[in-house]
Amino acid sequence: MRICRRCCPAFLLFFACLGGACASSKANKPPIANANHVALALETSSEFAFVAFGDTRFHDPADTGPANPAVRQALVAAIDKEHPAFISIGGDIVYSGENPKDWQVWDSETKVWLEHNIPVYPALGNHDLKGDEKTALRNYFTRFPYLNESRFYSVRMGNCLMLVLDSALEELSASQGDWLHSQLDQLPADVDFVFFVFHHPPYTSSSDEKDYGGGHSARSKEQALAKFLEERQQHTRARFVVFNGHVHNYERHEHGGITYFVTGGGGAHAYPITRQPDDFFRDPGINYHFLLIRVNHNQVAVSMNKLEFEDGKAVWSKPDSVTITAPLSKPVSAG
Repeated sequence: MRICRRCCPAFLLFFACLGGACASSKANKPPIANANHVALALETSSEFAFVAFGDTRFHDPADTGPANPAVRQALVAAIDKEHPAFISIGGDIVYSGENPKDWQVWDSETKVWLEHNIPVYPALGNHDLKGDEKTALRNYFTRFPYLNESRFYSVRMGNCLMLVLDSALEELSASQGDWLHSQLDQLPADVDFVFFVFHHPPYTSSSDEKDYGGGHSARSKEQALAKFLEERQQHTRARFVVFNGHVHNYERHEHGGITYFVTGGGGAHAYPITRQPDDFFRDPGINYHFLLIRVNHNQVAVSMNKLEFEDGKAVWSKPDSVTITAPLSKPVSAG
């Protein structure tokens, strides 16, 4: 199903059934898959900017256990001031997907994005599915009805294509795997960049050992996905760029011609991580942030916008940036 318009009129972003029922958590069940998917299109100029970040965990601001509401609210306001063409959220939008009150906090705190007609393209995270999965998905799709209940989908904008995957499902097999292979097999010749957004990162300096009170190791299924993408990159002119969350910090890795960003500093309590040698970002501390991505023909410039508070005031810095260039004719060479 293809939807072509000035993506998703803003009123759809928050088309809400705020009084939805909340079911109690059930025993673990297989993820609910959906073979349906949509192909969205966003009208942009040849030069445009968008924001990527994740792990916001919208939740009752009075309960500061799951997230830092002051950080989350400051990030929302700062992102709005950038006037992005759209916002990509890499999962864990809310703390508990089945809880309608968490989604009501989302409705309230991001109202300014609705008022300024900024489209939001989300990926599902594990917290968005937390609790009763049917209820969680109902809450999720109520906020994003233009997804037509699709857990994975594409968005075409200018010379770029964004593929949003659900890492709770199998990425390389079943309906999502078939869809991913088809998207890459039929990649339009005028696409210079393919952005992949999914929650669990295939590369991370973090680990399940939680040396600093939090962290997650890369899972084998995402490592297999990265291997697949890197093999495809060697035979594809368009440059692949990957955005993930799950780890509540910022990381930048490069493997097989692909740049991988971990951008999980959206408000869920951040934690330090010991940087691995392949991590281009070396700051081991706390890094609340969002990424601003500027597309200019065959170049993409990514800047990390870091938020800190000093004496109760927000202080911003840009401690990392990188420019990614798409070749004009030949694929990225092996190695």
